[in-house]
Amino acid sequence: MKNKKRGSNAERELFDALWKNGFTVARVAGSGSTSMPSCDLLAAKASKKYAIECKITIDDKKYISKKQISELKTFANGFGLKSIIAVRFFRKGWFFLSPGTMEQKGKSFFISYERAKKVGKTFEQFIN
Repeated sequence: MKNKKRGSNAERELFDALWKNGFTVARVAGSGSTSMPSCDLLAAKASKKYAIECKITIDDKKYISKKQISELKTFANGFGLKSIIAVRFFRKGWFFLSPGTMEQKGKSFFISYERAKKVGKTFEQFIN
């Protein structure tokens, strides 16, 4: 399966899971294919309001460009939302992280599975 299709499927999976757990959720059309700051999902439940960038990986690390993190923060701040990186590690589930918890390497940020377990929230922790 191609990476874009895999990523879109992961967005839909997270959309459905959040919706089933009481969040109001919207997918942002064209995220990643426009020059303007954006995110993949908008999600809200009571006072919790998020701009979420979804990532999926079969590796034990996921890299995200500094530009993409910066644009997510810009977008989230414009709406008064909290920016979240949601990473699904293959066969290990979703982890939800603040961009500030990611490590830097060159022109990218990255999160390892081990670090995600320490500083991130699992899906169950995130929805509660």
